[in-house]
Amino acid sequence: MSFIVVIPARYQSTRLPAKPLADILGKTMIERVAIQALQSGAKKVIVATDDQRIVDALVSVNDIEVCLTSADHESGTDRLAEVCQKYQFSDQEIIVNVQGDEPLIPPTVIKQVADNLYDNQQASVATLSAPITDQDDAFNVNAVKVVADKNNLALYFSRATTPWDRDNFTEQNKKEKNVDLSHLQRHIGIYAYRVSFLKHYTQLSVSPLESIEKLEQLRVLWHGYKIHVDVASQVPPAGVDTAEDLQRVIDVLS
Repeated sequence: MSFIVVIPARYQSTRLPAKPLADILGKTMIERVAIQALQSGAKKVIVATDDQRIVDALVSVNDIEVCLTSADHESGTDRLAEVCQKYQFSDQEIIVNVQGDEPLIPPTVIKQVADNLYDNQQASVATLSAPITDQDDAFNVNAVKVVADKNNLALYFSRATTPWDRDNFTEQNKKEKNVDLSHLQRHIGIYAYRVSFLKHYTQLSVSPLESIEKLEQLRVLWHGYKIHVDVASQVPPAGVDTAEDLQRVIDVLS
C-alpha cells in the first residue's frame, strides 16, 4: 500500500516567527519533519508552502519536493487540495497530512494512519487518538477530545471534556485528583485522505459546529462523511508552538 505525505508549512507564526525555518541542531524544523516523513515509507514527501523563503531553504534537500501554493488558504487541508490538483494525483491516492511543527513525529504513526484509511473503505478520512492519562489534559480546552463508535468511526470532536462522566466528574474528585480518565481519548492531529475526498472538501461549507469549537474536522462530520479513529501505536510528542517548545525538542535531540 502506497501513500504520499504532504506537509503544509506557513512562514508566519504569531508565537514563533518564521517557525518552519527555526534551527534545530543544524537543520530547519521543516526539514526535520520531512525527514521523519521519509522514514515512514511514503513514496513521496512534499512540503506545501506559501513562502519562497521555505522553498529556497529546502531546494537542495535530497528526496523532499516543495510545492509553492496560494497564500489565501484558510486551512492546511485546502493547501493539500491545491497540491493534489497541481500534481494531478489519481482519485484513490492516499495523502497523509503531517503538521509542519512536529519534528519528533514517529514515522510509525504516519504509516499507521495511511494504513487505517486504506483498510476502512467506508471512511473518507482517518486520524488517531491517544488515551488521556493526565487530569489537567482532561479539562484543558486545548486538548481536543474525540468520541468514536464501536466501529472506530468518530461521533464528535470537542474542546470540552467529552464524554462527561456525570457521576465521577465532581468538584471533590477533581480536587482530590482521583478522577477516572479511562474513557477519555485525546485527538492527535494527523490525517489521511483520499484525493477524491480532498477535491470535494474544498466545496464544503463551513459548519456551525466548526465555527463554535474552532475545529476543522467537524466540517467533515457535519456534512455526513466518516472519520476513522484508531489509537496511535506510538504517542507523538507535542508540536512546537513557542520558543520553549523549540528548546524542548533541541534538548531531546541532543
